[in-house]
Amino acid sequence: MGSEGAAEPGTVRPGGRTARVRAAVLQAAGDCLAERGFAHLDLADVARRAEVGKTTVYRRWGSVTGLVADLLADMAEQSLPRTETGTLLGDLRANARLVQRTLADPRQGALFRAVIAAATCEPKTAEALHHFYDTRVEEWAPCVRQAVDRGEVPEGTDPHEVIRAVSAPLYYRLLTTGDRLDEDAADRAAEAAAAAARAGVYVRGDGVV
Repeated sequence: MGSEGAAEPGTVRPGGRTARVRAAVLQAAGDCLAERGFAHLDLADVARRAEVGKTTVYRRWGSVTGLVADLLADMAEQSLPRTETGTLLGDLRANARLVQRTLADPRQGALFRAVIAAATCEPKTAEALHHFYDTRVEEWAPCVRQAVDRGEVPEGTDPHEVIRAVSAPLYYRLLTTGDRLDEDAADRAAEAAAAAARAGVYVRGDGVV
């Protein structure tokens, strides 16, 4: 492990002209993951696809797991911002449809399957994946807090659990069935989470939100 003052490979956010290199490498890495999975991700192949020197890729990211960690960080940064509709159900439906569109996309769906599979046996990838989802859940959590303020759901409702409940059925379908992920599935997930939240299912015992 590096010291607090030294960043690990893949954690530095380059700016200026090097930003184009990072963008090209991350695009190539995402393509490779979607096409061939984590087990076949190779830094030399990524460098070739990105038309970047191998030494640049090895020096900046250091390893496949370092590259995947940076890819996930970039995906979290580039994700669309939260939608505000004025109602909990409307907000949760917007969230569910965003997740649905991402997972139904041939490239993005395959990419997430590959990263989730890798996270089961690669601690650094798992850490990066957890950070990605923590970032996205935190982005959408205010819609539940706003619903509490409006009186739509009980005081003490855990915003993070509500948001996780929206996407959980969609990821389950992605990973365990061959069923099509459509807007109807997204809307059902949002409606189920909203109904459970209104019923107090996600109220924390300590009342902390």
